[in-house]
Amino acid sequence: MYKIGEFIYPWGSGHYSRMIRFHEAFSEYMNEEFESHFSSKDHVYQKLLEKFPDKRDRIHNILMPTPIDGKFGPSILLSMLNFLLPIKQNPPLVNQIIDYLREERKLYNEEKFDLVINDGDMGSNILAKNRNIPSLFITNQFRPKLYNSRAYFYPSLYFIAKQIAKAKKIIVADSPPPYTLCEFNLNFTKDVKNKVSYVGHFMNKKIKNKTSPSDLEKIIRDCEFGYWMRTGNKSTNDGTGERYEQVFHSDEIKNEKRIISHAKNDPSINSVLGIDGMKFSISEALEKKIDWIQIDVGFLSEQEKEEVLNQSKYAVVNGSHTVMGEILGGKSKPIIGLPIYDEHTNNIKWAEEKNLGILANKTQDVIKAIKTIKENYDEFEGNLFDFSKNFVSKGAENTAKIAVETLEEKR
Repeated sequence: MYKIGEFIYPWGSGHYSRMIRFHEAFSEYMNEEFESHFSSKDHVYQKLLEKFPDKRDRIHNILMPTPIDGKFGPSILLSMLNFLLPIKQNPPLVNQIIDYLREERKLYNEEKFDLVINDGDMGSNILAKNRNIPSLFITNQFRPKLYNSRAYFYPSLYFIAKQIAKAKKIIVADSPPPYTLCEFNLNFTKDVKNKVSYVGHFMNKKIKNKTSPSDLEKIIRDCEFGYWMRTGNKSTNDGTGERYEQVFHSDEIKNEKRIISHAKNDPSINSVLGIDGMKFSISEALEKKIDWIQIDVGFLSEQEKEEVLNQSKYAVVNGSHTVMGEILGGKSKPIIGLPIYDEHTNNIKWAEEKNLGILANKTQDVIKAIKTIKENYDEFEGNLFDFSKNFVSKGAENTAKIAVETLEEKR
């Protein structure tokens, strides 16, 4: 029986969703018996326990070092101080790295993996290389372009790229060039290009058995609105939400209908704001036929999300790679990007160059972008049609095939 190690970096949710989609595809393509072990921490570890309640002994809580949360994404100052000092219940980073590698080394020694899949976990990549275990490193970054305010991060980026390069294969979760959305975040060196495979985006499977429309689906019928997405870990999510609120308070778009998904499994968030400023539950608003301006939803079902994306005029996002692939390629909708990290800025700038969306850094930029998209919608639609035709959505399946082939080569 084969043993597979699946290591998930716990910053944000994209790493988790990609690995779960890979795991499901691998289970379908793999004809021989295998046993998977998952490793992560914090909210990803909890999600794994919920996803696989009967496999708790194969889910490992390994404290991978992550940045310290700030108001808008990671706090640079606190993360740097954490290198030698304990910050917010996080031991010094030096100690974290030692403990984390020790735990991963112990797991490697106990399980003796035949193949390792790393989504963002470089420590596991290094251990696999040292033990001559084939590893696949799934990523949408290698050496991202940084802007002036972050130039001092280049030495650490080069170090990270060097560790990623130790993988047997580097799996890019994006379409092949020239349709690579994360192109500005890659910048591969010549010595690794022969390891790189562009497998496509890790998209969810289409919903086959749709249920009756929810009250939310009913209330948005025949409405024109924008879809505003809050995604990522707590600081990214909250920071994105704050920036959205600044836009909503502007007189220029006070009558612009919007649906905001908070990516939080909290039903108390669900509400409808009427044009008169009164708040209602979604069911009440539907029953009373409220003329709504804003709908807040904690967590959309897959069916609701598909319906919202199908009917929305545009989507406002922070530049997350997973989300942008889903919207631009999967739904052919233009995006307005309010970036948190340089990684986000790179993704949005690429989309803007292709005229698939618009980069917005300030409140007024967003307002102007909404107007520009509406006035030039046919042009955006034409570019999105071309992009969608060349959009590769079966990243999970293609990665699963590579994993199976890698095991066969090992025999």
